[in-house]
Amino acid sequence: MRRPVEGEVHVHYGQIYVESDPDGHVPDLAEAFAGQRAGLCGAATPGFLWLHTGLHTGDVGFTVEVCDQAPPLDPAWEDVVEVSFRPASDRSSLVQWAGEYSWDLDLEETDHRVRYCASGMDRAKETDTRTADEPQLDRYLLQFWPAPPEPDRVLKETSQTAAYWHRYARTLPPPPTPAERAEAARRECLARETAERERQLAHERRQWGGRLPSDALRTVGGNVGGLRDFDPALLHALDAAGPATQRAVARFAARRACEAAGLTALDWVARALTALAEDRPLPPPFDDDARMWHALASDPDVPDRTVGRAVPPGRPPFQDGPSSPGPVARSPEEAAALVVGPARAVARQSSPQPAPEPAPAPQSGPQPPSETGQYGLFVSFGPPDPSLRFSQPHAALPAVTGAAEPDPLRAAVDAVYAAVVTHGEDWPVLLAEVGSLCRERAARSSGG
Repeated sequence: MRRPVEGEVHVHYGQIYVESDPDGHVPDLAEAFAGQRAGLCGAATPGFLWLHTGLHTGDVGFTVEVCDQAPPLDPAWEDVVEVSFRPASDRSSLVQWAGEYSWDLDLEETDHRVRYCASGMDRAKETDTRTADEPQLDRYLLQFWPAPPEPDRVLKETSQTAAYWHRYARTLPPPPTPAERAEAARRECLARETAERERQLAHERRQWGGRLPSDALRTVGGNVGGLRDFDPALLHALDAAGPATQRAVARFAARRACEAAGLTALDWVARALTALAEDRPLPPPFDDDARMWHALASDPDVPDRTVGRAVPPGRPPFQDGPSSPGPVARSPEEAAALVVGPARAVARQSSPQPAPEPAPAPQSGPQPPSETGQYGLFVSFGPPDPSLRFSQPHAALPAVTGAAEPDPLRAAVDAVYAAVVTHGEDWPVLLAEVGSLCRERAARSSGG
């Protein structure tokens, strides 16, 4: 026999526990004693024991004995109960209320019989609270030994406190069987999965203007997310319009973008628009991105036109349930720290820094590519700033290359989105024209 606990322990609310599964479910009072006749030691929840004491708050005498076989019962104890217990892990502990302190019991993961003996429960119950300088009022002995499972029993009943808890336990229905527990866990898991699916569908439905997208829209890629922020209904209309209308919309958007940017007078841009109209491959320099941007940068006839950023219409934030946290406000420095991959250095550089020395005023007109690189990366955090100005010619060229995409739906999506960016603040006019084109072609195809 060994005694892992001997002396006094602190109790609160007249409770102390044996726990063996730190990650498991901690039962409430009714769960712990469900279906028992003995009301002092609750063993209805596997791997857990709920022990009652007479004292509400203070120190009680407490001993734990781990035996090789059933020990003899000392007749000096006033109240005695027995239950069966099997640890859920190799980490069994006697634990004070709220986990204030614990003692390792080092029980084997096997079936045990548990005897809980008490004396002085009524006196302690009447006193309620014991201070440090007052004499001990009640004491307890908790004994474990290997034994097959048996029903719980009341071996001795003397105090009114024990009688009260025995009556309470006998009013409780029996605990669920292992099969019932497994079924309840399965249903709980299914309910969580169903709720998560419904949440995801609700979020997706909201993103797509109140209806779920088709598989084609889900997988089209490109700038579908950007265009969806401006007009999800138009995306659904494009999806339903069919390849011929999608291709027509792509060509229309590419031309409108180039018109808005003042590029249609340039021969090399005009040749590309003609190729799109005739369903031919794009001619040079549009057959290579690097050459296309070089042509834009080196052509002195490219107009110097800028436009304010196109800002999609605002929508209320998605409500993910009553406990959903709101958006996390981060400083630019904090946001930059969250960027990973190659953009990390750029993001850090874009966060506020000490004011640099004034730079020379920029020259007007397109600039030739620098020797150190032809492209730049702009990283921003938070909502778009409508006061920023962007080059319309640079925004328009992706509408041309987008319209040449092999997939007609992808071509329409990318060309229209690039045209939206090119139009900037006037994007509603462009999307109204695209929507009108879709309706006209739909009416024509239906014979209306």
